[in-house]
Amino acid sequence: MNGHVIGVCSWSLQPADAADLIRRVKSLALGHVQIALAPLLELDELATGREIDLLLESGLSFTAGMISFRGEDYSTIAATRRTCGFVPDGLWAERKRHAFDAARVAIQLRLTNLSTHIGFVPRQGKPGHDLMVGRVREIADMLADAGLGLLLETGQEPAAELLEFVEALRSPTVGINFDPANMILYGLGDPITAIKILGRWIKHVHAKDAIASKLPGQEWGTEVPFGTGEVGAKTFLHALRAVAYNGPLAIEREAGNQREEDVRTAIAALRDAAR
Repeated sequence: MNGHVIGVCSWSLQPADAADLIRRVKSLALGHVQIALAPLLELDELATGREIDLLLESGLSFTAGMISFRGEDYSTIAATRRTCGFVPDGLWAERKRHAFDAARVAIQLRLTNLSTHIGFVPRQGKPGHDLMVGRVREIADMLADAGLGLLLETGQEPAAELLEFVEALRSPTVGINFDPANMILYGLGDPITAIKILGRWIKHVHAKDAIASKLPGQEWGTEVPFGTGEVGAKTFLHALRAVAYNGPLAIEREAGNQREEDVRTAIAALRDAAR
């Protein structure tokens, strides 16, 4: 589709296991998946191996992996600020080990990139900024040694601040997983403007949509099926084209009780916007 492949984030479909994921993705007539690695890491070694074999034999292509961490709390923006990513000092060592384990599974799945929410990053010159630069650079270097890139997901800081942070890392294997809805959900700026700012760093994209909160930055906005919110599918695709992004569009749906139907809505919205 205009140079893009349409995929889906595995966690959006809430599969019971690899076989269920494969069935659900194929029922959507899709062939590309961004895959959550946490479910594989929760199994014993033998079961993990069986799941990986099924995935590799499925014929599906994996656009990237996703690392999430036990103990992250997304119930409120304030809770997310405290608990997400590599920010909590008391969990840094555990989460670094988890990222290492995720890299091991990613290699078995023949992935090239892992994405994650690194957590809220203080601005340059503020307390904690240099510490976070050091932590994320350490993760990026560890993944690079394994032949993997690290993709930082948008949303937890304005685009200009994320750009400042990425440039401070000075890492050739770091990129951005651009999620337009997160900019709206967190109340941190217009996603189309953010694409223009982050441009060349965008290596993977979520197709996700949202409606802004009446108290942006204090209360969550509302996630809605892609194509029905404030992102604007045509404008979104045009902005990506303008920065020469022609990579995958991974549909993400993290709310609601009709996930597959909502993914179908997103597929239709993307194809219509591309005409």
